Amino acid sequence: MNFHVLTLFPDMIEQGVCTSITGRAIDKGLIGLNTVNIRDYAGNKYGQVDDYPYGGGAGMVMQPGPVYRSYEAVVEEIGYRPRVIYLTPQGKVFHQDMAEEFSKEKDLVFLCGHYEGIDERVLDMIVTDHVSIGDYVLTGGELPSMVMIDAISRLVPGVLNNDVSAEFESFHDNLLEYPQYTRPAEFMGQEVPPILLSGNHPKVDQWRREQSILRTMERRPDLIKEANLTKEDIKFIKTLDK
Repeated sequence: MNFHVLTLFPDMIEQGVCTSITGRAIDKGLIGLNTVNIRDYAGNKYGQVDDYPYGGGAGMVMQPGPVYRSYEAVVEEIGYRPRVIYLTPQGKVFHQDMAEEFSKEKDLVFLCGHYEGIDERVLDMIVTDHVSIGDYVLTGGELPSMVMIDAISRLVPGVLNNDVSAEFESFHDNLLEYPQYTRPAEFMGQEVPPILLSGNHPKVDQWRREQSILRTMERRPDLIKEANLTKEDIKFIKTLDK
């Protein structure tokens, strides 16, 4: 799939995405990254893309023209109007189910705002999804877009060396991931749980599932209500109440 990022800071996006797992995925042609500098579509020799807000107030607002023209450049390149995600604290909070939904798209456009935001008219024209990565305010949409690109990319087939790991990480079945261990078997007096050294894979799977439930109940009890629990999971939870 292809990610198109409309931004005032394309270097920031490229330096963040073109490294590690996502960088290797780009090199392999599994995902594509297209950064579009909104200033290139300013329509003036100064590259100015913002102005004072109507009605007064502090700060500046990004003008609709440059944003719209940069979006249309993407449309002209790919031949259709793709889904457009505007990164804003006013949007729906990003979660794993949303990442899975977005990973099915062929192209995604991320619109990164700055200053006091973007003129509402162009948002009404092109944005399909308003998304937030949390209830706090950042200086721009670049960091949230990179967070989402990372989360979505790892769900694209072939991006992870072991595709099974994407299926069983945190938030699989709306549960947190079980604890992980590696060598050495003993570290500063603490030992790896014996079940993991037993070679009994069904028992290991059961232990891991139970640990996921315990960890979720301890750290994110709000997720349990929406978790995809089996009959065995429910029996296990009932034993905890005794």
